[in-house]
This record gives sequence, C-alpha cells and structure tokens, in this order.
Amino acid sequence: MENTDRLAVLIDADNAQPSIVDGLLAEIANFGVASVKRIYGDWTGPGLKGWKELLLQHSIQPVQQFAYTKGKNATDSAMIIDAMDLLYTGNFNGFCIVSSDSDFTKLASRIRESGLLVYGFGEKKTPAPFVSACDKFTYTEVLRAKVDEAEAIQPKSAKDLKRDAKLIRLLRNAVEASSDDDGWAHLGRVGNNIAKQAPEFDARNYGYAKLGELVRATKLFDLVKRSSGSSNIKALYVKDSRK
Repeated sequence: MENTDRLAVLIDADNAQPSIVDGLLAEIANFGVASVKRIYGDWTGPGLKGWKELLLQHSIQPVQQFAYTKGKNATDSAMIIDAMDLLYTGNFNGFCIVSSDSDFTKLASRIRESGLLVYGFGEKKTPAPFVSACDKFTYTEVLRAKVDEAEAIQPKSAKDLKRDAKLIRLLRNAVEASSDDDGWAHLGRVGNNIAKQAPEFDARNYGYAKLGELVRATKLFDLVKRSSGSSNIKALYVKDSRK
C-alpha cells in the first residue's frame, strides 16, 4: 500500500551535494509525500550554483540566509526555527533532515518527542549523535550510487561480511529477537528490529539492494519462503544456521 504520510523536507545546502537530489527524492518517496521541500543557504554567492540549477526542476523552495558572522552557521538556526514552526502546525507525519551537521541532533530528538518520525540523510562523516537521534538515517553516498552506476558500491563477499563483527552481531540479535519457537523469523520483523538498534543500517551500504540479499550473502543464515499468517502470500523467513 502506498505511504501517504506528509513529510517536511529540509535541506542544509552547505552540508549536502546537488548530486544526491534525484536519489534523495526517490528515497523520500518510499517514506511518504514531500509536502514541503525547502533548502537553506546563502544564495547570493557562487558556492551554491550547483543547487540553483536544480531548484525549479524539483520544486524545491530556496530560503535565503545570510552569514551574519564569519565562522557562525546561520543556516542551521534558520532551518531549526522553520522546523519548529512546521512542527507546531500539526500538518506533518514526519521530517526529512538533510545534513551531515551534528547541530541538528537536538532538533531530531525534539521532533521525535512529539511523536513524529525523523528521517536523516547525510554523508558517512555525519557524527554518531545525529545519526542515532533519527528513526532512520540514510548515507547519501548510497543515493549517489543509486543514480550513477560509476559510483555503485560493490557487494562485499561472504568472507568480508563475516569479518564485520558488528554487522553479524546486529543480524543475529535481530533474528533472535524476532524468531518463533522454531527459530524462524519473518524478514520484515527482522528489518524493523534492526532499524530500532541501528538507524543508519542499510543493506546498500554493503552493496546489496535488499536486506534478504545481504543476509543470504553472509552464508550464516537459512532463508525460506512460506505463507505468512492466514494469507497465501509468500514471505521470506530467516533462521540462524547454528540453530
């Protein structure tokens, strides 16, 4: 079923690259409808030229913010003020914050305290506190790869995946927490559990389009398709091969 959640998309032009825009908007469409799309920066200078050429094409509203003092980021303050104004309207189900800046950590936490979802987007250099403050965080390197085959992330081998102790522990814990008495877990529930533990988790970071593909690639789990509940629709189930 199509997700019709109303989302406010706020982009920090100083901390996001124009090359992500197509992948970004396609990703956001998976979460809901971008009812508001605003991008913040000083549009009087040449630094944001790449973004200027994309604004009309994607119906993104530029918000002018002068740098009042050298070394101080007025753009962040403008984004935060606008976000709170939008939050208080009660018209949205969630926010998409596009930045690699840790200054938005408190904003993300505040929005979530109000019961709304927060989707973060930033480069892999994004500080951990901001990543953890979001319900879901997507690294923008993945978004660039989504539209540029030259930047596609190569799938990691089973050997490399097994060496990633954090990844394997995350997968095993999620399967264990979601499994039935026989050790089998619905893959969708496994994904939900992973998201709660690690908002930044994304199978695409390892070169795989789907969670099921990544799980299978580790060669540490058994996967089968079987009917879910009373429906005849087949769903993917996963089990730790050690059990």
